[in-house]
Amino acid sequence: MAEQREDRQDGRGGHEGAPEDATEGAREGAWPRGSGTGEEEARAWDALVATARRTVADGLVVGTSGNVSVRTGDIVLVTPSGVPYDRLTPADLTAVDLDGRQVRGTLAPTSELPMHLAVYRHTDARAVVHTHAVHATAVSTLVPELPLIHYMAAALGGPIRVAPYATYGTEELAGNMLRALDGRSGCLLQNHGTITYGATLDQAYDRTAQLEWMCRLWLTASSVPGLTPTLLSESRLDEVTERLRGYGQRS
Repeated sequence: MAEQREDRQDGRGGHEGAPEDATEGAREGAWPRGSGTGEEEARAWDALVATARRTVADGLVVGTSGNVSVRTGDIVLVTPSGVPYDRLTPADLTAVDLDGRQVRGTLAPTSELPMHLAVYRHTDARAVVHTHAVHATAVSTLVPELPLIHYMAAALGGPIRVAPYATYGTEELAGNMLRALDGRSGCLLQNHGTITYGATLDQAYDRTAQLEWMCRLWLTASSVPGLTPTLLSESRLDEVTERLRGYGQRS
């Protein structure tokens, strides 16, 4: 959801309610004195902000649409509602517990919090990325499942399903998403966008980027007049799934 929020400011140009030392520290990229933020949370917030900014830089979201979260223990750090990512500072750290109660910060969490919490409650996810990527959103309006155009679907657990449409920020949407995610680490949200999760922010983001790329590939191949793209069979995808188990460097 493209979230709109009037950003209230005090006379110093900082967020209303932020203590003076927090505002000054944020300008310098430092953590506010006396904020009580632990080292792990501080690192997680910095990584979350970097990932959120990357979604904008790579064209996966526009403005303040989309959202990112990361879990540390039983705390979930999330992007706040309606704040441009390039303006987020340490003073804006926002976090909730797994029941959705705000435990850090004063800014309202993303309106898509129900989706993020549903992922954490039902999977082993440590990070979640939600975008409004153009090609993926377009595909979500055309088919109930992304056709098997490329073997990288195996990296997300198999054929990518489309969760039926529901109003943003609702438990209904979260439920639709969970059903589409069954056995998968990503899905499309009909007339809305994408959501992926992973063990790290980098992994969740990479899955988002792969999903958008596959959607773009299918739309491109399908647009050639008089030709129909070849698709992979489920058995071919199963072969790739096995090969991916040993992919990458071994320590």
